[in-house]
Amino acid sequence: MKKTSAEEVVLEIKDKSELMVDLAYSSLLYNNKTIAEEVYDLENLIDDLYENLQRDTLEAVSKQQLTSDSALTIIKLAKAGEEIADAAMEIVDVQLRDVELHPIIRMSLKESDEVLSRVFVKKNSILSGKTLGELKLGSEIGMTIIAMRHKNRWLYGPNKKTLVESEDILFAKGPADAEKHLQDLADGKTMEI
Repeated sequence: MKKTSAEEVVLEIKDKSELMVDLAYSSLLYNNKTIAEEVYDLENLIDDLYENLQRDTLEAVSKQQLTSDSALTIIKLAKAGEEIADAAMEIVDVQLRDVELHPIIRMSLKESDEVLSRVFVKKNSILSGKTLGELKLGSEIGMTIIAMRHKNRWLYGPNKKTLVESEDILFAKGPADAEKHLQDLADGKTMEI
C-alpha cells in the first residue's frame, strides 16, 4: 500500500464519518428511521475500510513501503474517524429503539448555529432540473446538500454533478438564517438564489 493510497482511505473514512454525524442528527430531528438505518450501513462500511487499512498498512511496513511512524499516524487518524462513526451510530440507536427524545434535546438541535433542513422540491422550483454544481447553494446561500431522496432511492454525499428534480427531498445543513431561503427556493416562492 502506498502512502497516497492510505491517505485516500483515511480521507474517505473522515468524509463518511462526518456525513454520518449529520445524518444521525437529521434522523432525530425529522424522526426518520430510514436515515438512521443508513447510518448503520455506513458504519459497517467504515469498519471494513478501517480493518482493510490496518491490514494493508502493516503489510506495507513489512515490505518497507512505509515507515512504522507513518503507519502509526495513518492508523491513528483512521481510528479517530472510526470512533466518530461509532458515535454517530450511538446517536441513531436512540431513534431505532423508539426512545422518545426529551423536548429540550429536540429544541437544542433546532437552535444550533448550524441547522439541518429537509425540503421538498416542488415542480415550479428553480432548483428542479439543475445540478448542484449549477445551483451553487453552498457558496450562494450557505446551505450544503448532504443527502437527497429521489423517489425510493437515497443518495448520501451528492456532488456537483447530482441532478435535482421535482419531488426530490433534500437534506441540507448550513446557517439558520439561510434555511428559509432554501425552503422558499424549493417551494417555488422565490426564483433568485
